[in-house]
Amino acid sequence: MLLIYSTNLPTVTKVIPGPKYFMALMLVVGLWLASPQGFAQSPKNQPAATPTPTPSGQQNSAPEAGGPQGDIGPIAIPKKKEEAPKKEEAPKGPKKVEGLPQNFSMRVTTQLVTVDVGVLTKEGMFVPGLKKDNFRVIEDGVPQKVDAFNQIQAPITAVMLVEFANNFYQFEADSINASAIFATTLKKEDWVALIAYDIKPHMLADFTQDKREIYGGLSSLQFGMSAETNFFDALYDTIDRLETVEGRKYIILVSSGRDTFSKHTLDQTLKKVQASKDIAIYAVSTGQALREYAESHGLMSYLCPITDFSCRMTYLQADNQLKSFAKMTGGKSYFPIFQGQLREIYADIAQTIRNKYSIAYRSTNTSQDGSFRKIKVELVDENGQPLRMRDEKGKDVKYQVVSREGYKAKQQVE
Repeated sequence: MLLIYSTNLPTVTKVIPGPKYFMALMLVVGLWLASPQGFAQSPKNQPAATPTPTPSGQQNSAPEAGGPQGDIGPIAIPKKKEEAPKKEEAPKGPKKVEGLPQNFSMRVTTQLVTVDVGVLTKEGMFVPGLKKDNFRVIEDGVPQKVDAFNQIQAPITAVMLVEFANNFYQFEADSINASAIFATTLKKEDWVALIAYDIKPHMLADFTQDKREIYGGLSSLQFGMSAETNFFDALYDTIDRLETVEGRKYIILVSSGRDTFSKHTLDQTLKKVQASKDIAIYAVSTGQALREYAESHGLMSYLCPITDFSCRMTYLQADNQLKSFAKMTGGKSYFPIFQGQLREIYADIAQTIRNKYSIAYRSTNTSQDGSFRKIKVELVDENGQPLRMRDEKGKDVKYQVVSREGYKAKQQVE
């Protein structure tokens, strides 16, 4: 119902509403809601707050502590207090001991000497099972105390030094055959190098565990480039190379032993061999069959240059040089006539160099004068008498003790 007040009528008139009145009412309500006064009543349309202006020339910056920027400004993070660096304490020195000087030095001049010893029967077989007390070491006539002792069987490190010059075919054939047979005795753990020499040494294969490289180097030996056999120079150079290699080393020397044109003399080479450390030389002579034939038929002069006074003496001197170099280093020398002897020779070498007694002692001679000192190794029993060996039948067994003849002492440098 709608009541309409009129100022002209003294009484209130009752009007019954109809459809037109409802339409008019809805129109009035819609116009009222669209007016500014209607929007002012809605909380969702309140005006945004106006930011407070900052003084000119200044910008909103993060607090002193700093921090990330947020929707309403920088977020302050408390600044970590800086701690003063700790002072490192100086290391304390050792406590003073009464009666002991504070400044002192210690100098050790005793030299440790290591000697590899082979004990072989007359047939060249290694004798195992010996003990430390069975060995007596004498240096320059003075008995030494054995500090360390061990029986070893280890891979070998060896250089095959082969003479291959443009001389007689028999010498060249012996060199190749002897070297090839030695290569067949090598094991996969062994390290071997191959050097051939005539007027100078030629490195055919550096240290390798591959036999094929050794065979390849030997197959390259077709013709000798020079007729000179500079034996001393080649041996001197090989020892120089081996001195930089650690451990026990061997030189398998396949040579006639004859020297023709070396820069180094025999005396210089002997001193070099004496001063070598942990190097043993095993020499296999070449051309023995040809020499035997030439000597029995009066043809020795054809094996040497016309300038040689006595070719026979030249080759005897060559044999003596091979023996001397081998003996001085604790090795052995062989002089095969037939090729069939080579396998037996190399089996003996392998038996000797793979099985050793290693002895170490500290020399009682503390002088560092660079002198050469002779060593002698003997086998003794529990009473200090020469050791006697017997076989299963009770018969005495002849044996030989193989070791280097000595060593060169250290030279003190002022």
